[in-house]
Amino acid sequence: MAGLCRTRFHAADSAGFPPVTGDSPRVLILGSFPSVQSLRHSEYYGNPQNHFWKIMDALFGIDHQLPYQDRIANLTGHHIALWDVVRTCSRRGSADQEIREPAFNDISGFLIAHPTVRLIILNGSAAGRYFRRMHMPPAIESRILPSTSPANTRYTLAEKVEAWEIVRANSERDE
Repeated sequence: MAGLCRTRFHAADSAGFPPVTGDSPRVLILGSFPSVQSLRHSEYYGNPQNHFWKIMDALFGIDHQLPYQDRIANLTGHHIALWDVVRTCSRRGSADQEIREPAFNDISGFLIAHPTVRLIILNGSAAGRYFRRMHMPPAIESRILPSTSPANTRYTLAEKVEAWEIVRANSERDE
């Protein structure tokens, strides 16, 4: 289901993104809600300063400079799905702390449709906070990892790559 978020940079409502998934996803990465730049580019993690694609490059060898559709194809080929916790909201700018009136995506429905998911990664504390508000049953392990946002200067890129290693380990492990 598409999301809407009103921002001061968009006079009209802007559509969020549907989930990105391939066959048999093992890891579901959930952000909070797309940034203004991501919405403009119609891409998950579309801000070139965001570390997400550089982390995926380090973990999986997915060249962060490839065209977006190629990066997505490579990512889903590694059994990773992307989505956001928040489906709709009001927000000024891109900061998570500016999100107001959030409505949530149907994560439970996604997990029912994709029973191969064994780990949910929450990209940053805001995604984790919103995910907890959904009162999801603890049937699947979830982890909050350091945000890949350029606003998160608490961690270096190398430290983020190290923390995000759990994604590679769980996407490649067969059960």
